[in-house]
Amino acid sequence: MKATSGRAAGADTRSRLWAAFGPGLLWAATAIGVSHLVQSTRAGASAGFGLAGVILMALILKYPFFEYGPRYAAATGHSLVEGYARTGRWALWLYLTITVLTTGVVQSAVVMFTAYLVGFTLGLDWSLPVLAAGVMAPCAGLLWWGRFRGLDLSIKIIVLLLGLSTLLAAVVSLPRADLSTVSIWPAGVVGSTVPFVFLLALAGWMPSAIDISVWSSLWTLAKNDISGQVCSVEAARHDFLVGYLGTAVLAFAFVTLGASVMFGSGATFAPEGTLFSTQLVELYSATLGAWTRPVVLVAVVTTMLSTTLTVLDGGPRAIERTIFVLRQRGSAQPLVSCGPIYWWSLVVLVSLTLVVMALFIGNLTTMVDFATTLAFLTGPLLGYLNLRAVTSDEMPVEHRPGRPMLVLSWIGIILLGGTGLFYLVSVVG
Repeated sequence: MKATSGRAAGADTRSRLWAAFGPGLLWAATAIGVSHLVQSTRAGASAGFGLAGVILMALILKYPFFEYGPRYAAATGHSLVEGYARTGRWALWLYLTITVLTTGVVQSAVVMFTAYLVGFTLGLDWSLPVLAAGVMAPCAGLLWWGRFRGLDLSIKIIVLLLGLSTLLAAVVSLPRADLSTVSIWPAGVVGSTVPFVFLLALAGWMPSAIDISVWSSLWTLAKNDISGQVCSVEAARHDFLVGYLGTAVLAFAFVTLGASVMFGSGATFAPEGTLFSTQLVELYSATLGAWTRPVVLVAVVTTMLSTTLTVLDGGPRAIERTIFVLRQRGSAQPLVSCGPIYWWSLVVLVSLTLVVMALFIGNLTTMVDFATTLAFLTGPLLGYLNLRAVTSDEMPVEHRPGRPMLVLSWIGIILLGGTGLFYLVSVVG
């Protein structure tokens, strides 16, 4: 009898975990984009495994701020947007400003990257705006017809292909890697082979910008809606941990790709991320055999396609929720998702992307630099707001972070804030 009840309890636990599974993969799909395909690969190409310690440190220091998104949503039934509102309306306006200024530019860069890779893979000699429209149209159609359920299922399939292809490529190339370059701190690398600015960019966007923690809190609530179950805090944290660990593993997989086929090769690589990625594909197949070319192509295309799909949903979802909370002014209202504001935001972002592709493609690098710098500099402040949210009175005591997470949070805020301040001083100076 006890054995039967134990099996039933275990099956019930697995059922609840599966019902909650998904938002962590959506977060991972968003994070595994340019930061991995370009930055991690370029880190391996420039320094072998010499920057592995920097990547590991960034992953550890930022973990609490990202994990607080699903933790807060599962514990309170609200998104981090409501958590910001409890701090003050200034926090909401700050987050909305950051989102509006960065989402359109980042989406343009991501879609441009994806469109270029799709055209390269399929051998299409189309203009970039046409390719971009061809990428975004099916993604927007999926969101329209499948809503969150379609997004959830599609990302599981895409991330599976992404993970398998990337890990296979890394394993095949690992014997060629020089493991003697592994370093905890790149004292002999930075300033010589690796510019300090690149180190900041690598750490600042590994695994992603902190503002997407709001997206994961919204995806956790959306998962509750479609599953018909309230996700427990434990299940939400486990789901996110799976996504985060997968993100970390793939970061080092892309470092391995760069270190194995690019480091020490003597080749000169294009500064543009799009050309850089195609050089990776060609060099990889030339070094390890033509059979590896499809594997790397699947890895790079699914990397950017997953990011495109999640950015198309996450940005409008965050804008919609922030405007909704700003309007309600403290009145208790149920969560309303994918309403008119969501779809109008999606239409505007898609239109903006096409305009940028057609008219401002030459200035896109400058625009991306602005967006990434803004996100990097505001990251510590958003991290603090996340910490405020999960330690507020609204958060049940038993679900608040423990002392180790609190200590790690403050260390992250201080180090990331100090790095940002150092960057500002160096720019002004």
